[in-house]
Amino acid sequence: QVQLVESGGGLVPAGGSLRLSCAASGRTFSIAAMGWFRQAPGKEREFVAATRWSGSSTYYADSVKGRFTISRDNAKNSVYLQVNSLKPEDTAVYYCAAQTGYYSRPHVASEYRYWGQGTQVTVSS
Repeated sequence: QVQLVESGGGLVPAGGSLRLSCAASGRTFSIAAMGWFRQAPGKEREFVAATRWSGSSTYYADSVKGRFTISRDNAKNSVYLQVNSLKPEDTAVYYCAAQTGYYSRPHVASEYRYWGQGTQVTVSS
């Protein structure tokens, strides 16, 4: 199994920035990709960004391109999400997720086997 723990959420004004972190533990050698999703109240969980665990491929939702950056540190088994130019509509619980075994569609939540508990990001207008 893989355990994921997110941190870094908080309350920020519109235009502000945060850096979300996700630390993985357990069978980390099996990780093929990691992603960030978010879920706002009353809405479905949506894809934000993803990165393959090897190589340099990254993927972003159109709504966050140019504002959010995903990165990873394999030595620390961690993935990060730098979120800039935040908007009130970015308010959500942000979840880290891991694909294991083989890489698959990075934007599809059901392709991720392991999930963290989430970290709240609230953007005030």
